[in-house]
Amino acid sequence: MHRHLLIAALLLSALPPSLAQHTLTPDAALPGAQTALLPTLFATSHASELILLRNGDVLCFWFSGSHEGESNVAIVMSRLPKGSLTWQAPVLVDREPGKSYQNPVPIEAPDGTLRLLHTSQSAGQGQADAQVLEVDSHDLGRTWSGHTVLFAQPGSFVRQPPVLGPRGQLILPIYYSTSSGIVDGADTNYSTVKIAAAHSSTWTECRVPHSEGLVQMSIVKLAPRRFVAFFRSRYADHIFRSASANGCDWSAPVATQLPNNNASIQAARLANGHLVIVFNNVSGHHPGHVLQTGKRSPLSIATSADAGLTWTAVRDLEAGDPNSPNAVTEADEYSYPSVLQLPSGNILVTYTYRRQAIKSVLLPESWITQGTTRGEYHPS
Repeated sequence: MHRHLLIAALLLSALPPSLAQHTLTPDAALPGAQTALLPTLFATSHASELILLRNGDVLCFWFSGSHEGESNVAIVMSRLPKGSLTWQAPVLVDREPGKSYQNPVPIEAPDGTLRLLHTSQSAGQGQADAQVLEVDSHDLGRTWSGHTVLFAQPGSFVRQPPVLGPRGQLILPIYYSTSSGIVDGADTNYSTVKIAAAHSSTWTECRVPHSEGLVQMSIVKLAPRRFVAFFRSRYADHIFRSASANGCDWSAPVATQLPNNNASIQAARLANGHLVIVFNNVSGHHPGHVLQTGKRSPLSIATSADAGLTWTAVRDLEAGDPNSPNAVTEADEYSYPSVLQLPSGNILVTYTYRRQAIKSVLLPESWITQGTTRGEYHPS
């Protein structure tokens, strides 16, 4: 058996029985929350992204295959139908021999078309030749078109969902992974936004100033002409924050109170105006301005009442093993979150669970204030 397949099989066999189900049910390890693992299609799973459709269904996309970066790693999708707590069996959305797909980003267009963007890179070659592809569905994700190339510039990467601008234009955060990996040479990576007017296929690009080494920009729309964004840092030091009045002109990112481990984050605005952010509450091992990575646990969720200037409550979704080594280990990896608020008011989070599956957690905002974190940041 291939080494990666063997590792995935061993990890899957070690799953607690309470997690070997696909219906959101109360979890004794997270009192007050409900959890489920999404059903799997291939050996490993990573980088989930949620979307709430206008018909009330929730779709979750992620990439899945033998292992990240290898040939035939596919984009797959599971559906949580409106009113249901059970994730349906995943379906294959896009796959190609010789290519490794990553980072799906779904968009529901005004005409009902479901657009799915994702990256494509040559298998085994790293990220520097990546492009962004698009596949479309006209039946709410039940069938999909063949893919086309949306952004061809080598190193083009997506990860976070778009927001709508003050005139209805689509504001899509992207970044350029100009290095082969996430450490060596990654100080050349930088963030931009692509903007397209409503019903237009023409994109303009706005570069985020001083964003070298800051990627996977998570944009939150606070008001028609007020946006904030939060960034992953290749230096594994802090989550960074930037602001804009139009979605194109951004302030230079500045460090927040929250640590970062050179892994993905995601933020969202709740109906009451509060922000939530899901992140690994840990930084890298080496002090100073050093390109590095950090552990991918614990995975925590935090709330802010002042647009992300301060974060007043933090609670762990996955505490992880405090004795695990600093290096990223898949056996203790909880990462790449997606978060949105449902019409019920509850918050739905999905994330990578040890690379073997995508885990989902359903919780009220009040749940966040009723627990603690073993991570680095503790509200004062």
